[in-house]
Amino acid sequence: VLVRRLARNGGSLGLIMACSVMERGGIQKLSICSKLCFAIGGAPKEVAASATAFFLQIYLLDVAQINPFQASMVLFIGKVWGAVNDPVVGFFITKSRWTKIGRLMPWMLGCTPFLVVSYVCLWFVPPFISGRFVWYLGFYCLYQTLITCFHVPYSALTMFLSTDQKERDSATAYSEGCSRSKRRLFKELYMIAAGVIGGVFLICTFVMFLGVKERDDLYAPKTEKQIPFRQAFVLVMRHGPYFTLTAAFLFITVAVQLIQSNFVLFCTYAADLKDHFQNIVLTILVSAVVSIPLWQWFLERFGKKTAAFCGITWIMPFTMMLVFIPNVVVAYVVAVSSGLSVAASLLLPWSMLPDVVDDFRLANPYCKGHEAIFYSFYVFFTKFAAGISLGVSTLCLEFAGYDTGACKQPEPVVYTLKLLMGATPVAFIIVGLLILLLYPISEDVRRRNKLCLEELRSRMCHMNSPNVLLA
Repeated sequence: VLVRRLARNGGSLGLIMACSVMERGGIQKLSICSKLCFAIGGAPKEVAASATAFFLQIYLLDVAQINPFQASMVLFIGKVWGAVNDPVVGFFITKSRWTKIGRLMPWMLGCTPFLVVSYVCLWFVPPFISGRFVWYLGFYCLYQTLITCFHVPYSALTMFLSTDQKERDSATAYSEGCSRSKRRLFKELYMIAAGVIGGVFLICTFVMFLGVKERDDLYAPKTEKQIPFRQAFVLVMRHGPYFTLTAAFLFITVAVQLIQSNFVLFCTYAADLKDHFQNIVLTILVSAVVSIPLWQWFLERFGKKTAAFCGITWIMPFTMMLVFIPNVVVAYVVAVSSGLSVAASLLLPWSMLPDVVDDFRLANPYCKGHEAIFYSFYVFFTKFAAGISLGVSTLCLEFAGYDTGACKQPEPVVYTLKLLMGATPVAFIIVGLLILLLYPISEDVRRRNKLCLEELRSRMCHMNSPNVLLA
């Protein structure tokens, strides 16, 4: 229909423009190789995030042996510092110029070597004792800064892989699916794991660079200048679907972070599962990886909003079951079910954000090059909230009487861990789902936006044609 309409209105020139739109626009397909390279590029980021989420707290307390107050300050300040860096990095990305390898790719390639060094140092136990707090605080803040320089452009890259919504959702699913994969002994194991993840980070970033092509914005005229950052920021923050989605997943992310960060401590001291927690964590990650294709099929069949409700609600009864029935069999059942919900909480927001950006583009067709604002401020709000929750949860352990290095913790600590694993995250999830009810982009709206964007691309292609520009 688009080809016939442009050809009828513009003759041979219209036909050429239509073919250009078909090649560059809505029916643009990504090869499996490109999707795999995109997924491989993001895999180390998610592996590192999972390792810090599950193990950094207990590592700081029982291996590095800093007290709970210092550990809470490391987690809180590091998360808040990373949150502050997100909009800053987003601002500089919007000001970046297009290069031969794109606008986002140089950021990821440039920060990766330094990111690897900071990550390895984060899991190294220095020989001195008195300055360990400063060591871990410094390298955790440095790691948060560098992972932001990688994560924000990587997330925004989704919008520049293809203009087709289904292709972007598929690439996101590939990415999330690929990503879940005695004291001296623990020190060595943590260092070996950090070194392996660091090496994989370098290799995977290089593979992504070779296999992924970043495409310029097809929605705005080539001659259109970017509007000021402050004006674009105000427009983004006033966009209702973005505000609703961010608020909903802010609460859901806090809940998932609380479960992840306290899970190992809970298994060790509150559920008497310290001999099983490594296998339980592995079961969670494997379940998350395996369920990614399931959620991808589910969101295509029933819609993203329905998938979010089903996937995230699933975790609530099972976490409460583990709190009240802490045995091995229940733990593995909870691990499998938690993996399903973790996969949904990771896949769905990054699959829904491009739909919000598309909706924004329709409302503001001449606002070009500000996709990084959506992603950077989404990460900012969720990181900031997660940092506060992690800091407060570790402080709660301090007030409850957590004994660093002890084989057994006092009863108030056990009770606190049960609250942090059960009632608290469930309350946050319920609030998040209630906010998500207000999310306005249904499947009908998404399909309507897709048709409107195809029409917008055809108009922009006509405006960018040589004859129009000369006129």
